[in-house]
Amino acid sequence: MSTKEKTDETDEATAGGGRKKLLLLVLVILLAAGGAAYFFLFSGSGEAEAAAPEHGGYVALEPIAVNLAGGGYLKVGVTLEITAEAAGGGHGGDGVDGSKALDLVISTFSQAAPADVVGAREALKQALKAKIIEAYTDHEVPMVMDIYYNEYVTQ
Repeated sequence: MSTKEKTDETDEATAGGGRKKLLLLVLVILLAAGGAAYFFLFSGSGEAEAAAPEHGGYVALEPIAVNLAGGGYLKVGVTLEITAEAAGGGHGGDGVDGSKALDLVISTFSQAAPADVVGAREALKQALKAKIIEAYTDHEVPMVMDIYYNEYVTQ
């Protein structure tokens, strides 16, 4: 065999090996994409449903009068909707103590102007709700689900 014939055979073998490698690489990529699609489409749906806390009751806090930043005052009463775990005294407590929530009510509304209290009532409520839920979350387990106004008087 001449050197030229050996070189042609080597080129053909290299080209066949390159095709096999390319085919194998495409197969691996397709399997990885299929696995990722399955993971994102089917495995995440059960986790979102299981993460929703179960209703455990309501805790009504005493109405409190708060001096507003621009003068005047707001008398506000808040009821906390608690989770079943908080109602059962979970995470080392005997339920939900309202002192943190009342402190957050005072700090949130004492910075507001009378026009904000009247005009941006829902925005202030959403800000207060986020603060209260964060304050009553223990080890990533929320103890408060929602808040409701049961009294809201401005002067």
